[in-house]
Amino acid sequence: MLVPLLGAGVVHGLVMKYGWLRALRRPIDGGRNWSGRPLFGANKTWRGIVAVSAGCAIVTGIQSDLLHASGAVRAIELFDYGAVNGWLLGALAGALAEFSELPNSFCKRRFGIEPGGTGGGWGGRVFFVWDQVDLLLGLWFAYALVVDVTLFRVVVSIVVLLAVHPVATLLGYLAGMRLTAR
Repeated sequence: MLVPLLGAGVVHGLVMKYGWLRALRRPIDGGRNWSGRPLFGANKTWRGIVAVSAGCAIVTGIQSDLLHASGAVRAIELFDYGAVNGWLLGALAGALAEFSELPNSFCKRRFGIEPGGTGGGWGGRVFFVWDQVDLLLGLWFAYALVVDVTLFRVVVSIVVLLAVHPVATLLGYLAGMRLTAR
């Protein structure tokens, strides 16, 4: 379930590193402010939505079209990838994952926290955790079309993402694909 997010991160990172899709590097909020602060900020762009959607679509498409043919892979699938259009499901999951990051960005801008930052104190810890798992809400909305959303599955996805996301972010930063290591 979470592997498409890794593909999405790689595609998005490459797009940022090499400046691809420049025409879409426009803030989703259109540069609008609320109470003197950006709604979401300049880092939440249409380019990100497209890149993450494409990355998720590619990985989910490969899972459904190629890997599903292997009995060993089929045995560990969360759902029957052969029964869905993985390309469309992946694109939807990627877009919804990106859109589900917007409430976090909105709240951080209200508190004056810069993109990539978390702030200090207990609030900083809350924003750090929220930064790691906010995209799961959108991902689960998409996957709810094909699999039962259970508390166990949600908790496991949170735990796995809390472990993997910071490492993936750091690797993306070291590879020049991200502006911050957080």
